[in-house]
Amino acid sequence: MSHTSGLKDYGPDDLEARKDYTEDEFLAIIKRMPLDFEPGTQWSYSNTGYLLLGILTSRLAGKHWSEFQAERLFAPLGMSTARVISDRDIVMHRAAGYEVDDKGELKNQEWVSPSLNRMADGALYFSVKDLAAWDAALDAREFMTAENFEAWWQPVSLANGTTYPYGFGWSIHEQRGHQLLEHGGAWQGFRSAIARYPRQKITVAVLSNFAEAEPETMAFAIAGLLEPSLRLPDPSSSAQDSAAKRVERLRGVLEAWADYRTVPDMGRALAATATGSVREAYGRSQTGKHLATMKSFQFIAEDDLSARPVEMLGDRVEKVVYYAMNTDESRQVYRFRLNHDGQVIDFDRQER
Repeated sequence: MSHTSGLKDYGPDDLEARKDYTEDEFLAIIKRMPLDFEPGTQWSYSNTGYLLLGILTSRLAGKHWSEFQAERLFAPLGMSTARVISDRDIVMHRAAGYEVDDKGELKNQEWVSPSLNRMADGALYFSVKDLAAWDAALDAREFMTAENFEAWWQPVSLANGTTYPYGFGWSIHEQRGHQLLEHGGAWQGFRSAIARYPRQKITVAVLSNFAEAEPETMAFAIAGLLEPSLRLPDPSSSAQDSAAKRVERLRGVLEAWADYRTVPDMGRALAATATGSVREAYGRSQTGKHLATMKSFQFIAEDDLSARPVEMLGDRVEKVVYYAMNTDESRQVYRFRLNHDGQVIDFDRQER
């Protein structure tokens, strides 16, 4: 659940989307897949881990994992419409998923086999009312022990002494210096996101039936409308960077990241990240493409957290700086989290 197992994230080379598999066949495929890294040494999101967890739950419970989940969570917590996906069942108010094809035309979601829609890595129907009930249950903290709740939202520890901002199924981040617990997902023309701000007692859930939507970006922006202290900087604005030559240093970090190099301006955890996963390779490739087509890279805002540093990746975030990168096709907002020495602890990007 913490995605530090090293299990390779399965892809089209591992599973055929239109073929039905038994649980034993799934297990046989997983056993043949090589590890991306030694367990506990890196973090890399892996749907394979959830697939395996679902099979394990089914075998221990003596029933399909979705039935167990419905009995232990959905029914007691009042999540009245949450259920496993089914193409055959009549489901009231079922939404259809849509996507844009290679020709730019809007199409229905691709069909996949029923067995792929019953795996535990993202095979649920639910409504925003279900997520409201889920959020209320998280606040009540009654369906698990207090110790389990605390462990749920603790960053996972890695073998090299650093941490990664992910607990058990939750990303643990900050937004404008305030704690953010969040996650997103995508499957068959649908995208969703949930963002929780414990200090402000705000939760935003966004459900979309369009594959090209950006629900996480929308959730973060909506939170800023509800609470001004969470408002993200305007990517079209401009400001004077308080640190000379910082823009060149940060661009150098991005260039090194895209080329699988390390530079002194990287923090220890960022420099040590080398999962070998397909997801990481894609992220580095996308960063390289943005740099290759970049028209401008401009400072837009800075958060000074030195008075209340945020612990992340075994380091202390004292500044968060935002830069807008305009390319030929899009505008990306890069957010860099810096330690006391100005090294980049972590960075991410959003299309804005």
